[in-house]
Amino acid sequence: MNQKNVLVIFGTRPEAIKMAPLVKELESAPGLTPIVCVTAQHRAMLDQVLRFFEIQTQTDLNIMKEGQSLYSLSADLLKGMEKVFQARKYDLVLVHGDTTTAFIGALAAYYAKIPVGHVEAGLRTYDKYAPFPEEMNREWIGRVADMHFAPTALSAANLKAENRSAHVYVTGNTGIDAMKWTLQAPFEHPIQSKLRKNSRFILMTMHRRENWGEPMKGVFEAVKRVIQKHPDIEVIYPVHPNPVLQEAVAQELEGHERIHLTEPLDVVDLHHIMQRSYLVLTDSGGIQEEAPSLGKPVLVLRDKTERPEGLTAGTLKCVGTKGEAVQAGIEQLLTDKEAYRSMSKAHNPFGDGTASRQIVSAIQQFFQSQGG
Repeated sequence: MNQKNVLVIFGTRPEAIKMAPLVKELESAPGLTPIVCVTAQHRAMLDQVLRFFEIQTQTDLNIMKEGQSLYSLSADLLKGMEKVFQARKYDLVLVHGDTTTAFIGALAAYYAKIPVGHVEAGLRTYDKYAPFPEEMNREWIGRVADMHFAPTALSAANLKAENRSAHVYVTGNTGIDAMKWTLQAPFEHPIQSKLRKNSRFILMTMHRRENWGEPMKGVFEAVKRVIQKHPDIEVIYPVHPNPVLQEAVAQELEGHERIHLTEPLDVVDLHHIMQRSYLVLTDSGGIQEEAPSLGKPVLVLRDKTERPEGLTAGTLKCVGTKGEAVQAGIEQLLTDKEAYRSMSKAHNPFGDGTASRQIVSAIQQFFQSQGG
């Protein structure tokens, strides 16, 4: 096989975490040259991941602006991508998941008539506003992708039902691969000194646009009621840097002695803190995959999840954002040992840590089948 240039595009912290082990696998793969383009849709949080995995970027669009809208973000990304594709020849473009970076990256590759590989393909809620805009980003990428790397058999079945049966591979999720790196790294964080001895703590993350406003307020009220009722419970909440979220969180939660608000955690700290938590409360997608691999029950702060495999396996439970339902879900896991054991011991359906290797093998076979 002739040497092939593989452009790997990502721009947010979650994408970086999940693409990093794939980039490292590509670096050692015969016949493949990875070329990394970051958009910096997230800046500081992205850079943390790049440093940890020692990933060198060839192109940095650096498009992050304070208060940017989806309109301006999309326009800036597409203009930046045009220059990327004009500057060099690529044989394959890899994008990840459901971000605006991933969608625009796939669209730009389509305009350049370059094959697209979609990592973490086939996730669906079939509700275009839940999550927003991620659900439609996923579907649009699926329309132009030539290779679909589905994390589970259910994701692959979604693609086949949409007549995307060619070049669909079930690989597991690369996020599980990343944890092999992060959990071996040394861990020390100031938050450790703030937790009381023998306390149980909940790791909470909440940032999705559809949860801004009243949904977020309902969750925060529920968490405060739980804290008041259970003196041994504490909460660690890494707050997303978006100013709207920072203000909402500060207004509702700042000053409570057992709710610890922190800056966004780097990937090593996040995984180590998750490993030490009692349970996880989140509206994040990636954490729904990562926490079960550590035996941590996950209460999803959404009415629907594009990861129903976790619901079926019993590692996840959707509790929505209504205060009463959120409180009831937390209370059950705090007081019902059998309910907790059932979720913490459930089999993680999102892979065994070999996804990156499987994806690289599929890419090599793809090029060979194309006569490359």
